[in-house]
Amino acid sequence: MLTRRSLLATPALAVPGCSFLGALPGTLSGADMARGHLLRTPFAAGTPAETRRTKIAIIGGGIAGLSAAFTLAEAGHRDFRLFELEDSAGGNSRAGRNAVSAYPLGAHYLPIPNPESSGVRHFLERIGTITGWQGGKPVFDPYQIVADPEERILHLGRWQEGLIPAIVPDADRADLAAFFAAMDRFRDHKTSDGRRAFAIPMDLSSRDPDLRALDALSFTAWLDARGWSTPTLRAHLRYCTRDEYGTEPGEVSAWAGIHYFAARRGEAANCAGDAVLTWPAGNGYLAAAMARRVAGHIEPGIVVAAVRTSGDGAQIDALDVANRRRIRILADAAIIALPRFVAAHVVAGASAKGFGYSPWVVANVTADRLPAGQGAKLAWDNVSATSDSLGYVVATHQGLAAVPGPTVLTWYTALSDMTPATARTLMTDRPLADWQRIVHDDLMAMNPDLAGAIRRIDVWRWGHAMVRPVPGFFFGGARENAAKSAPPLFNAHSDLSGLSIFEEAHFRGSTAAEAAMTHLGFAHVSVHTA
Repeated sequence: MLTRRSLLATPALAVPGCSFLGALPGTLSGADMARGHLLRTPFAAGTPAETRRTKIAIIGGGIAGLSAAFTLAEAGHRDFRLFELEDSAGGNSRAGRNAVSAYPLGAHYLPIPNPESSGVRHFLERIGTITGWQGGKPVFDPYQIVADPEERILHLGRWQEGLIPAIVPDADRADLAAFFAAMDRFRDHKTSDGRRAFAIPMDLSSRDPDLRALDALSFTAWLDARGWSTPTLRAHLRYCTRDEYGTEPGEVSAWAGIHYFAARRGEAANCAGDAVLTWPAGNGYLAAAMARRVAGHIEPGIVVAAVRTSGDGAQIDALDVANRRRIRILADAAIIALPRFVAAHVVAGASAKGFGYSPWVVANVTADRLPAGQGAKLAWDNVSATSDSLGYVVATHQGLAAVPGPTVLTWYTALSDMTPATARTLMTDRPLADWQRIVHDDLMAMNPDLAGAIRRIDVWRWGHAMVRPVPGFFFGGARENAAKSAPPLFNAHSDLSGLSIFEEAHFRGSTAAEAAMTHLGFAHVSVHTA
């Protein structure tokens, strides 16, 4: 069995008949650690060489920052600037491209949004993903809905549709049925305050004490209390928490574990509500749509070192990387769209206490041909029941014709069976050839038919891919306190929701922009339900 532990423990794996024979072309990349680590040095000390002014400064160009910028532009306001450390915006929704296809470097899909995710639905309508409405439900561009087949799992040597094995013992089947029935009840439940038990954005979820109490438990402890311990259920739930949170179920809040299954109630007129939207570039498609809308307002390569209030406004000290110049930005308001662990180094008075982050590795594998395998046909998402990797998605799956030919497979894994600090050290120290060997041999175990077809493997490392929703994180105080804004500074990041998903980042960014406009007396119309 190929497991994550064995993949990490051995520098070279021998998979019979298809072992890795040597280094392939490729790159070893990730978030710009050198720029990020400038925050630990006094680089911004001294007199700035230049002072710039803007009405609203947005610090950080991930989905939250881009959503804030998009919201300002849609409201007709032009005097704002977005400052981003990297050379391009998008955060963990960025994408790459080669001669074969665009491909994601991180987030790779968006579920059909809930009705209460009104801001996201408004955005999707503005960029043409929602093409109209029928009976009060959105109509989605069919070419942006994931094409069939959507998912398959390799179990007992054969591929089958779906992500839960079909051939399981009766006890496992009973646990699966009981668990999903419970999730259905949570999904349909409304509390006395009229709120959904679990909603997206999470701020709209019920604050019923019995539901809040779930946050004090781990997901594993909650399952144990109900006697749901059969291997098939536990393996599936482990896959889900690692895929969504980069974290083992024993380290995830029960509230987060249930939210994953019970919060989504997508509505669409032309597809199932549980369908997803995807693109060759993954969520890079959405990031690029936002960035195009505000292209003249984005300043990449700006490392912000300090943000503080100054009189009625904000003072921002930063380094312009390309020009190696210290700059100062004076703004009437600032939107802090930074991960909390970065904000703690940058914003006066900010703390990252209680916030932890999961490391991830993403590899984009260019191959001469599509994978195949016995059983179910190649799907968009392909997972093995005997590997601790999270499988691979096919970047070319959304093509207009399923024509055999070159492809890019985006392979994911969460380094969740070690401490995040240990994983980050490993990510930094391990050379490209060793990562390529791990990825290659894991793919060969799933698809031996790819032997000789892999041409390059590009590896991307996320040291802080997503916030970890550990027990006590949602309602223990740290997250809630961090989410509070003190004008003229407005906090905006998915970290503040505890859920690293597009809808939460969009909600935090767009509502922060609306709050900043209100603070400054700018006219605007909210697109949010609440």
